[in-house]
Formats: sequence, C-alpha cells, structure tokens
Amino acid sequence: MELEAILGIRVPIIQGGMGNISSAQLTAAVSEAGGLGTIGTGTMNPEQVERLIKETKQRTDQPFALNIPISVNRWSEEMLRIAVQYKLKAVSLSAGNPAPYISYLRDNGVVAMCVVSTVKHALKAAAAGAQIVIAEGVEAAGIHSSFETTTLALIPQVVDAIKLPVVAAGGIADGRGMLAMFALGAKGIQMGTRFVATTDAPFSPLYKKRLLEADDTSTIVIGRSLQKGRRVLAGPYTKSIKAQEERSITPVEFQQATNEDRHLLGALEGNEEEGYMNCGQIAGLINRVLTVRELIDSMMEECDIRLKEITAIRKSKEQG
Repeated sequence: MELEAILGIRVPIIQGGMGNISSAQLTAAVSEAGGLGTIGTGTMNPEQVERLIKETKQRTDQPFALNIPISVNRWSEEMLRIAVQYKLKAVSLSAGNPAPYISYLRDNGVVAMCVVSTVKHALKAAAAGAQIVIAEGVEAAGIHSSFETTTLALIPQVVDAIKLPVVAAGGIADGRGMLAMFALGAKGIQMGTRFVATTDAPFSPLYKKRLLEADDTSTIVIGRSLQKGRRVLAGPYTKSIKAQEERSITPVEFQQATNEDRHLLGALEGNEEEGYMNCGQIAGLINRVLTVRELIDSMMEECDIRLKEITAIRKSKEQG
C-alpha cells in the first residue's frame, strides 16, 4: 500500500517533529496542504500536548500525527493514550526503543511509524510491527544518531532491508531532493528545517532570516564528543557550547545547555546569545519564505518537471 493511502494524505510529505516549538498553526497548515502535519511532544507535559491537539483539530479536519521521543518525554505512555483518545492518524516514535508501544497503537487504529538511523534499527522496527519507517540521515536538524550515516547512503540500504514503506528524512528541501529520494526507493519524505521558513511557522523572524542567509557551512554539530550530536545553526550561543565541549563538558552540563528552554529562547524569541536554533544542512538551499501550501505545491511541481526532464534525456539517448 502506498504511503498516501496508509496515512490518508494527498502528497507524500511529512512534517518532522519540532519538539517544544511545535505549533497547531504549522501542523494544520501542512495537513491542509495535503501532507501529514506533526506535533512533536518534546519535553511537554500531557496538558500542553492536549491543548495543541485540540487547537490543531479546530484548524483542520485532515489527518495529523504526534511525534514521541521516547527517552526524552517522561510522559511517553500518557502521550500514547492521548493519541488514541483523540483518534490521531499516526504516531512517530523516536529516540528510544519503540517495540513496547507499537502493538498498542496498531490495536487502537493508529498508524505506527518509527524513526531510525541504521539498517539494524529499521529491521527491529519492522519486526516489532511498525507500519512505516522514517530513515533519517545525519544532515537533519536537531538530535541525531552517533553513527552519522548520510541520507544518501542510508535510504537505499534501509529500502533493501525491509518491505515496509520508507520515508526519507534529512537534507531535503525541494522537489529535486524529493525526486532523489524516490529514486533511492523511498515512498515519501519528511522535512523540518524547510517548514521553518514559511509564513505559517510562528517562529522568530530572526530564525527565518538566518535560514535565508545560510550557506552550506552554516550549521555545526554540538555534543558529538558525548554521543549526543545535535545539528544547529552556528551562532554566538552554539559556538560557545562548541568551545566549551572542546575544553571539556559533562553530560549534565551539556543537557542543561541544550534543554528545551534554550531551544525556545532561540527559535521563538530569536535570542542567539542565550539560545539555539535547530537547523539541517539543507538550509543553504532556502532562499524564499513561502506559505506551506506554496512550498508543497512547488515541490510537487518541481519533482514532476525534473522527472520529465530525466525521462526526455533518456529517450534522447536511446534514439541516438
């Protein structure tokens, strides 16, 4: 079954979980444009997440998902109950072992998606009953695996290893990237950073400005020495963390320096002196702030155009 049919969506595009900066406005906009919007639970408590779900349902009657980072959110089991209670279409499980939770979701009619960064974890997710696997490369924003496999290398290996629909994440921002992932065998894509630079994202104008100014070297990875890598925009605060890490930083100090309060300061308030902004390597491709609908429509159109161009080149060569 195709990804769109499983999730009840029109286009094979999923919004990545954005932790505590998740908003009903952006989630609903993605779903209204035909994709699968996502609320990331981050470290939020059940009451906060319920409010977001209710507001999202007021804004759209289209399917959307909940992302639960298992080892990050201490209310993970309660989040599962909430997803079932509000009849959400899907839940993506990340940052931990999803196996204990998959059957509960499936038994209650919620599509179980698992975010993985290795073939080994994809196989385990499939064996545990996942219906969709989201394979995320190291190019992606935010927390990533210490294995640091790139999306280009990861996707075809995961596709070859399992028989489930695979969604590609990390390093995708336009129709060209989408088409490339389809060529590797993915059935859809997941994006986070590109959705930040939209008019529907209620984030700091400075955050969006930094994305428009970014080039291919504008992100750094902090926490690598602790095997807690996080890809962020290079700024005063993140550079200071990087410098501290090079001198020596404890896991507790790093956790405090990168907690969700610091994330909110950077992403929502534009405070680069005391907070950080998650950012994928693909930021250098972002040169316009569009509505979510304009972005998704333009990506689908570009994907089709590029495919036709490739087909025409092949036919030309065959003819001689």
